[in-house]
Amino acid sequence: MKKVSGVLVAGALAAALAGCSSGGDAGAGDGSYTIGVANFTLSGPYFNGMDRAIKAQAEKKNVEIVSTDAGGDAAKLASNVEDLLSKNVDAVIVSGGPLESAPAVLNSIKAAGKPAVLVDRKFRTGTYSSWIGPDNEAIGKQNGEFLAQRLPDGGTVALVKGGPADNSIGLARTDGVKAALEGAPGIELVEAPDFGNWSSDGGLNVMESLLASHADIDAVFCENDAMCLGAQRAIKDAGRADKIVLAGVDGQAEALKAILDGTNYLVTGLNDADVIGSLGLDRAVDILDGKKTEKDTVVPSPRVTKENAEKYYDPKGNF
Repeated sequence: MKKVSGVLVAGALAAALAGCSSGGDAGAGDGSYTIGVANFTLSGPYFNGMDRAIKAQAEKKNVEIVSTDAGGDAAKLASNVEDLLSKNVDAVIVSGGPLESAPAVLNSIKAAGKPAVLVDRKFRTGTYSSWIGPDNEAIGKQNGEFLAQRLPDGGTVALVKGGPADNSIGLARTDGVKAALEGAPGIELVEAPDFGNWSSDGGLNVMESLLASHADIDAVFCENDAMCLGAQRAIKDAGRADKIVLAGVDGQAEALKAILDGTNYLVTGLNDADVIGSLGLDRAVDILDGKKTEKDTVVPSPRVTKENAEKYYDPKGNF
């Protein structure tokens, strides 16, 4: 079960992090805190799942959560953080989604003397207390290696990107796939000209266009599972499910189920919103308690295929 696996990952990380420096601003506390969660967007299943995971972990620790949604508006994110700080929250967890930087947000938190914990997205600039997230290039590379093994005689691999063009998370994932495939004999890469916007409907639309313009696609890599689930629908509707295999990223429950069911969705790289969200809450509490923690923590992202998907699949999870 994904939930059980998440607990094991969290436990292993907690043991490994003992004795590391946090860079947090808080001292020892009494264990009763109010923590703000500043979400850039809750429009996708991944970020919704992370927000729910933070709240679920907070309930276990008797921590009060005040969660906000900026609806994809950077100015609104900054004002939401100001509002959280006006409520005198003890720390702020920031889920930046596709946002590359948020200087006003981090400056405000720093000026208030509160810890800032980043989950999933590490901003390119600004001061923060701690970050917890995946190695996105490594996830892409392991997917690319899987596809290379799947296509020993070569083939055409389509790349479906989430966007926008400067999204470092998506770029890292695709760069990892390219690094694994560009040296593989007979592999041709086809990059979709349009972005799938990280959604199932977006992946469907992009895949429909690719199918119309390329009759020889053998495999598809999508920068997240949501887009790949949409791409899978387009491939099925076109009657090509027996010809094209899919590879995604994140470990979304619906993708894991498709892998378990033996469909043409063959692999994903685990970037578990449940694990990262719960670890983010734990990290904020540890900093407030005055414990020493890592500045940056890379969460393991194992490759998930039909052989091990049952270990990670939890239909009752947050993501």
